[in-house]
Amino acid sequence: MRVQAMTAAAVLALTAAACSPAEEKAPAPAEAPLTGRAAIYAAGEKDAEAFVRALYANAAAPLANDPAAAAISPGRDPLYSRTLNALIGVDFREAQSRNEVTYLNYDPICACQDADGFALTALKMTPDGDKAATADVTFTNHGQTHQQTLKLVKEGPMWRIADVVDAKGKSLHDALMTIAEKAEG
Repeated sequence: MRVQAMTAAAVLALTAAACSPAEEKAPAPAEAPLTGRAAIYAAGEKDAEAFVRALYANAAAPLANDPAAAAISPGRDPLYSRTLNALIGVDFREAQSRNEVTYLNYDPICACQDADGFALTALKMTPDGDKAATADVTFTNHGQTHQQTLKLVKEGPMWRIADVVDAKGKSLHDALMTIAEKAEG
C-alpha cells in the first residue's frame, strides 16, 4: 500500500509539473512605433487614407531632418508617383544647369518651407477606382488655414502622390510639366 501511495504521489507530481505553465518569460520588448518616412511608407502600403494621414502627421516634424529623407535625390522620392518624380527631376536638373533655385523649393505637403503649429483639421477621401484616389485636405500651419487636394495613385504596393492642387486650382504636376516642356524645346 505504501508503494502504491508513493507511486501515486510521484505520478501526481510529474503530472502537475507537466501541466503547469512553463516558466514565465519576460514579455518581449515592444517594437518602437514607426516614425518619419518609415511610418509613411508603412501607411502607404495599407490604404490611401492611412497614407494621407501619415503624410500630414509627419509634416509637423520636418522630413528633411529624417535621415531616410536626406538620402533621397530629387526625382527619386518614393512618396511621389513615377511621373511626378520624373517632372521633379527635370525641374532640379534645369535649375541646376542655370544655377537657379528649383520651382519646387518647398514641401508640397504643407505648402511651406517649414511647419509651425501644423495640424490636419479635415480630410475627405474620394476613391477614383482601385488604384486612384483624391484627398481634399484642410490643415493649419503658422496659424493659417490652408486647403489643397492630393491626387493619389497606387503604384506597386504603395500609394503615392501624383499631384498637389492648391485652393486656387494650381497644379504642381502642371507647373512642373511646363518646365519639362520648355526644357525639351
